[in-house]
Amino acid sequence: QVQLVESGGGLVQPGESLRLSCSYSGSMFTINAMGWYRQAPGKERELVAVIGSGGTTNIGDSVKGRFTVSGDMNSVYLQMNSLKPEDTAVYYCNLLGYTDGREIGDYWGQGTQVTVSS
Repeated sequence: QVQLVESGGGLVQPGESLRLSCSYSGSMFTINAMGWYRQAPGKERELVAVIGSGGTTNIGDSVKGRFTVSGDMNSVYLQMNSLKPEDTAVYYCNLLGYTDGREIGDYWGQGTQVTVSS
């Protein structure tokens, strides 16, 4: 069983920073990527930033230059700088890999709220 535990969300003012953390526990055979997605009210879930097992990253266009992702496939972190009100959303940790049974596993955390408001 895979568990993803997120932390670090909260309420900040525009221009401030936050750091989200996500820790994995479980028995995956391999982990290919970990990352972050977000969903604002009335909107679809969107990619924020993902890091692959080789260290390559994929950053969403709306956060390029402001957010960075790091991690080691046991934990993943999202450093969010210069936050804007439009960054307000529930942020979800995601893990993609293969289970012990060699099946594709796509897992989500419970989500953490980030609110940017003055």
